[in-house]
Amino acid sequence: MTNTPPTLGDHIAGWNPEPTVETDRLDPAQATRLARTLDLPDTFADGDALPLPWHWIYFSEWPATAALGADGHPAEGHSLPPIPDRRRMFAGSRMTSTAPLRLGVRTEKRSAITNIAEKHGRTGDLLFVTVTTTYVQDGTTLLSEEQDLVYRSDSGHTTTFERPAAELAPATAAWTAEPAPAPPTLFRYSALTSNSHRIHYDLPYASEVEGYPDLVVHGPLLATYLAELARANNGGTSLRTFSFRLQRPLFAGDRFRVEGAPGDDGIVTLQVITGDGTVHVSGKGEF
Repeated sequence: MTNTPPTLGDHIAGWNPEPTVETDRLDPAQATRLARTLDLPDTFADGDALPLPWHWIYFSEWPATAALGADGHPAEGHSLPPIPDRRRMFAGSRMTSTAPLRLGVRTEKRSAITNIAEKHGRTGDLLFVTVTTTYVQDGTTLLSEEQDLVYRSDSGHTTTFERPAAELAPATAAWTAEPAPAPPTLFRYSALTSNSHRIHYDLPYASEVEGYPDLVVHGPLLATYLAELARANNGGTSLRTFSFRLQRPLFAGDRFRVEGAPGDDGIVTLQVITGDGTVHVSGKGEF
């Protein structure tokens, strides 16, 4: 009789975490720290509007260091699927804002897992988990977001990633920028988002264990560059809706361009590219 190895679905059978509710006062000093990390001149005070998607720097999760796994992520957690040797990746997000979150205001974050799907990829079985979150101030929901997280069970196999082309084709988009996040940028963004994943600051781990050629630029940081490009070209006012999909990783030292263009239908198309147009992040939004 052949013993069939358990699938990821088998490991999470019966796993159904309850929704969570958290509260935080959106400290304007934290937003100012992110502005400095991004080399922006903004200084924030109570009552100011928080740009989209800067809400990621709030509601910090800060478990004991002893509670972290080998990759730097928490080893256990309320919303973490109970699969062996778990690795997590951020795949994308869709968000809608009816009005900006205001700094200095007590804010409620309500989160729930709304979809779970098992799929098969080139690195093995994958578990796609959608987390839906709403942000409430003074009894009114101002921001809703669906995040897609991907989990896999690390079998010890290391995937080798190659760096993108060093040169960029000439820019043709209406809006462009060329951020250059260095290791200190990645370290500071990790701290602001309470992200202790070692691929962003531990080069030996990133290269020898996970097969990356250098420190990995955070997917949410790349998405923030997209949203900031749109905000800079709209008189400092953020997008009202914003969605993005992470397609290929980027690494410290890679040259890339953030591009955007407004359409006649009111939709802003956005992307992060390298070389002759290889897309690493694709996005869109509306003002």
